Amino acid sequence: MNEKTTLTQFMIEEQRQVGGSGDFTGLLNDIVTACKVIANAVNKGALVGALGEAGVQNAQGETQKKLDVIANEVMLRSNEWAGHLAAMASEELEEIYPIPARYPRGKYLLVFDPLDGSSNIDVNVSVGTIFSILRLPPGAVEPRLEHFLQPGVRQVCAGYAIYGPATMMVLTSGHGVNGFTLDREVGEFILTHPKITIPADTREFAINASNERFWEPPVKRYVDECLAGTTGPRGVNFNMRWIASMVADVHRILMRGGVFMYPRDTKDPSKPGRLRLLYEANPMAFIVEQAGGLASTGYERILDLRPTELHQRVPVILGSKNEVARIVGYHREPAFA
Repeated sequence: MNEKTTLTQFMIEEQRQVGGSGDFTGLLNDIVTACKVIANAVNKGALVGALGEAGVQNAQGETQKKLDVIANEVMLRSNEWAGHLAAMASEELEEIYPIPARYPRGKYLLVFDPLDGSSNIDVNVSVGTIFSILRLPPGAVEPRLEHFLQPGVRQVCAGYAIYGPATMMVLTSGHGVNGFTLDREVGEFILTHPKITIPADTREFAINASNERFWEPPVKRYVDECLAGTTGPRGVNFNMRWIASMVADVHRILMRGGVFMYPRDTKDPSKPGRLRLLYEANPMAFIVEQAGGLASTGYERILDLRPTELHQRVPVILGSKNEVARIVGYHREPAFA
């Protein structure tokens, strides 16, 4: 495929190779359309009064930004009508969203974080949309919560849109990872980053250092060794980065390597992790592994976890495989295991 291959052309070609019906490509086109609309709203920001708080809380008890509400509504309206989906689930909704009876229902389920990193919206830092596509189990008629509780290995597709200096869409359907950049003049996503691969080794990590006092010993050990630089046991200098937008942090890792960590800690004992399994950890883990990296909770592979709740939280450690393997190894040492 040449440099002018559009996302639609790319997906149709993939569909032909696997003998698909076109239903999946239609669904993906609806998601892409929604992301274009969200990108437009994010880019206009204060010009259209989209900045600031919405004055309400989401299902997680988090204060919603106006753009959180806008993005969630765009995703729902763009994907409910075409007959590809049976139901959706969103970070912003407490329950699943079955497709309304006035529309035909399809064989897929869509889960999404409509605007990841929304704490950065008002300061003009990159944010994004994360999504995951699952199949409705065979024989299911009415979509139910348990249909969404599938391990990450069953994802049909995962992706994210990042709204930065350029708007990009990064996708995997289990055949590697590809990146597409939005050409605003023609309104199409163009293949610009084919076959993305994460370097196995890195000298860069991302973590919220303000939580250091709550970290478990394996994570603290790893970070301390990195910060010790050439005078420490690793014998090399590391850089630390933290954007507080998972999309932006993971995108940087896909482009040049690195490790992203939001590990389990003791800050809030009621929460085993910060990030949501279904619509944050699973899609990003799928993308990272398809790009040659690893994704773990520190204790087990993220994609093997069996979800128990719609908004279940988990620890997340992902990125360059040799560094993630080192961190997992620290968790398994007898002193901590």
